[in-house]
Amino acid sequence: MPTQDELIAKHLQEALASGELAGTKGFGQPLEEPEGWSETPEALRMPFKILKDAGYVPAEVELFHERAALCASLASCTSEVERVDTLRKLSELEQKIALRLEALRSSGML
Repeated sequence: MPTQDELIAKHLQEALASGELAGTKGFGQPLEEPEGWSETPEALRMPFKILKDAGYVPAEVELFHERAALCASLASCTSEVERVDTLRKLSELEQKIALRLEALRSSGML
C-alpha cells in the first residue's frame, strides 16, 4: 500500500508528464517571498507561516506590523513634537519586541 506522500508524488509526476502543470501560474518560477519573510527571525518563519495559513496572527507578527506602521508614520511627521512622540512609541515597541524575542530564546523556542 503506497503512502500518502507516494500517491501525491505519483499524481504530480503524471500531471507533469501530461503537461497539465506547465499551464499553471508560476510554473518553473521561484515562489514569491511573503511580505516580511526576510525580516522574521529564521527560527520563527515556518511556525508563523503555519499559523498564518491557519488564519491566526501571533502577537509577535502584530508587533512587527505595528512597528512598520510607526516607522512609516515617522517619515511623515510634520512637527518635532510629533516626531519625538513617534520615536518614543517606536523605542518602547522595539524594547517590547526585543524582550519578547529574548523570552523565546531563553525558553528554547527560538
